[in-house]
Amino acid sequence: MRALLLLLAALLAQPALAQSALAQSALPPAPYAYRQLDDPAQEKQAHDLMVTIRCLTCQSQSIADSDASMAGDLRSEIRERIARGEKPEHIRRWLIERYGDWISYEPTSDPILWPLWGVPLLMLIGGAALAATRIRRRGRRNGRRGRNGKEGAGQ
Repeated sequence: MRALLLLLAALLAQPALAQSALAQSALPPAPYAYRQLDDPAQEKQAHDLMVTIRCLTCQSQSIADSDASMAGDLRSEIRERIARGEKPEHIRRWLIERYGDWISYEPTSDPILWPLWGVPLLMLIGGAALAATRIRRRGRRNGRRGRNGKEGAGQ
């Protein structure tokens, strides 16, 4: 009976021990995750860049809007780099090199993406040409019927 009580006490104490170990291993929050830069011009540059960067955790929000810890780390990284004098475009290129094109809400103009922009345009032009051809043919047919007197024959 005594062994059973000791086993029960050990099992009940296990979550508390795991929680304290987890709390000790947690990283401190990024310094600039929620704190703005002192210079308003630099903060505006940082915010303008953060709005165009996708949150890696949420995937449907920018890092400026997300409360995910990963977004906070990226906000802090961007603010620290801008405070050191880096240009926003340089930071964007670094983020794209590190995480891929997907992280940016602003598409790049790589030649591999040209079909993505060109094919819908070609389809639109082709559809307009097809519609114009059919309208002209239908107009010619209706014009011939009117001259042959077929329309007035029933009267």
